[in-house]
Amino acid sequence: MVIDKRRAALVVLLVCATALSVVSAVGDGPLMNGNFEYPPNQSQLSGSTVTGENAIPYWKTTGTVEYIGSGQQQGDMILTVPEGAHALRLGRDASIQQQISVTQGLYYSITFRASRTCAQDEMLSLTVVPVTGYPTQSGELPIQTVYTSCGWDSYSWAFKAEAGIVSFTISHPYQDGEDDTCGPIVDAIAIKTLNIPQPTQNNMLTNGDFEEGPYIPPDSRSGVMVPPKDEDDVSPLPGWTVMSYRKVVKYVDSAHYAVPGGGRAVELVSGVETALVQEVYGTVEGAWYRLEFTVGDAANGCGGGSSTDYSPSGGVMKVKASAGASETIVDVDFHGAGGSKRGKLEFQAPPSPTRVVFVSLGYHTRSDNSGTLCGPVVDDVSLVAIAQPSARRLLL
Repeated sequence: MVIDKRRAALVVLLVCATALSVVSAVGDGPLMNGNFEYPPNQSQLSGSTVTGENAIPYWKTTGTVEYIGSGQQQGDMILTVPEGAHALRLGRDASIQQQISVTQGLYYSITFRASRTCAQDEMLSLTVVPVTGYPTQSGELPIQTVYTSCGWDSYSWAFKAEAGIVSFTISHPYQDGEDDTCGPIVDAIAIKTLNIPQPTQNNMLTNGDFEEGPYIPPDSRSGVMVPPKDEDDVSPLPGWTVMSYRKVVKYVDSAHYAVPGGGRAVELVSGVETALVQEVYGTVEGAWYRLEFTVGDAANGCGGGSSTDYSPSGGVMKVKASAGASETIVDVDFHGAGGSKRGKLEFQAPPSPTRVVFVSLGYHTRSDNSGTLCGPVVDDVSLVAIAQPSARRLLL
């Protein structure tokens, strides 16, 4: 009888282990084996190529997927592993998939690290599908531009949970002319629940302080990239849309950057190619409003390095803020050592919605000659109704 009880207990443990290998319970932080440090069995590897679709614990793979180690070489090139000792390289038409337990109706952001292995226009496709199979949410992230000197960047993507269990997939779609020996490396995949802030009487903007956003790994010294999104897509930066063809903004934290207020801010790292936008509903056409914001220096050596600027100001960082038909420019010149300046714009609202836009007017790199792209920081943005324009505005 004792043997039967032990057998029963063993069966229960095996069932639980099997369930864990199929569905990961969600919590803010890494997905199960999201850093790929749990290796496949050697019998399911041919060299570095994974031969079984369930070889990577907690993941299902398709296509040509390689399990690579730090320092591994391909010809004359050393492959970069963003975190720990191992990562996956997605070759031709490759994908990795994991089922995640979430809360239906809530919003989530995915953070992961990626690097490209060849000088080609590499893309990653991200997809979330409920277990019911509908609706599918997907997006494509360009990783051609490398923003940091370490050879990889952290990216974010977001979705709304349409069911309690969803299948999350990262894939590398093959493009005509692409080298079969190339393919992006992915690592350190994590998830975070997004709590959507609501506008108030004191601020008509959503998430104007940028405190709500994608998961930033504790060891991330380079922030997290927020890619361009169509307006109907879910943004990993609630309330805000990144308007660009292929460039990004960077979400940074106070642990590694000088943040003007609170614990989070946005660094404009792509110059005039990228705009940070929010459309504000509820404004009254012809009424007066005041937009206030802070422009800062992230204390990361930016502004003192090389710069290509559309003004004669050299390395001075400039941010143009616009709302409706009005605009203002605020510059910061703290030589990469930190500091901030408050900006203000009073304007008459156009027909609703009112579009609020921030753009960096220069291209900057850090002064350490690393080639790391950088830019001014935007934080603490507020929009309020005012009874009438200020006396200074009336004189103008």
